[in-house]
Amino acid sequence: MLPERRGDLFILTATLLASAGWLFSKEAIAGLPPIGFVGWRFLLAALIMLPFCYRPLLALSRELLLKAAAIGLVMTLNLIFWIQGISHSDGIGEGAFIMSLAMLLVPPLAWLIFKERPSHSFWLALPIAVVGLLLLTMGNGLSFSKGQMFFLAASLSLAMYFNLNSRFARRIDPMALTCIQLSVVGIIHLFYSGLFEQWPDSIAPVTWGWFAASVLLATSLRFGCQTVGQKYSNVGNAALIMMLEPIWTVLISVFWYHEPMPIQKVFGCILILVALLSYRSASLLIWYRSRRALRAGTRR
Repeated sequence: MLPERRGDLFILTATLLASAGWLFSKEAIAGLPPIGFVGWRFLLAALIMLPFCYRPLLALSRELLLKAAAIGLVMTLNLIFWIQGISHSDGIGEGAFIMSLAMLLVPPLAWLIFKERPSHSFWLALPIAVVGLLLLTMGNGLSFSKGQMFFLAASLSLAMYFNLNSRFARRIDPMALTCIQLSVVGIIHLFYSGLFEQWPDSIAPVTWGWFAASVLLATSLRFGCQTVGQKYSNVGNAALIMMLEPIWTVLISVFWYHEPMPIQKVFGCILILVALLSYRSASLLIWYRSRRALRAGTRR
């Protein structure tokens, strides 16, 4: 099998594991405190990854280590909103599509913080995504539920994380960067949980099973597959394959939770997906053209 195809399969596996992680998390927090669950999940995942990246970690300067940890604080905020969204929602499908809007929130944040103007493709995709989001909320009389508000906040903080991560952590080994950020997320969540959450006296074995699946499959294995996949997969293929995550999540939610998907919500999901595809496709086309121009200039 060609390395590129192997990379695509790793990315596809990562999206499946990520979507399954929504199910694992929702089932786990039925018997565990939400913040404490996230804390142990990410700290243990970081410890599992540590043997594979301790050499790059030891080679990091203090400046880069602090930058990676600071970006981990934004990731922490994102996961606080995300787990609260899950705990306040009956299903997980529409939340996954709301979270996918983070890709469209990255350009306006970059414009606001770094003075980078969004491309024309962004302005074309934005109204399509807005209409799709409104269709997702029509069941609530065009008002957002508490769960949807948490998912929107998670989407915004995720866009902030993408902006910072892409600029301040380019010189850090991806595995080491992930390990640092997962550690920060885990430690802060556990500190908060110790202060404000009440843990149950007994936890059912099935809850521990969901917790183990979250740590081993949806976090450690998922990030491992994603890292390996991005190493071999074409960047365009990887970006498009990763957009399948909300689709898998909707299918899981409809099957497992019997989440109702009336026609307006289906159209809302489709419009958000169309907006993301159109924006990503245009961005990738610009990237390909710049690469081709660079290669042509190098040959001269």
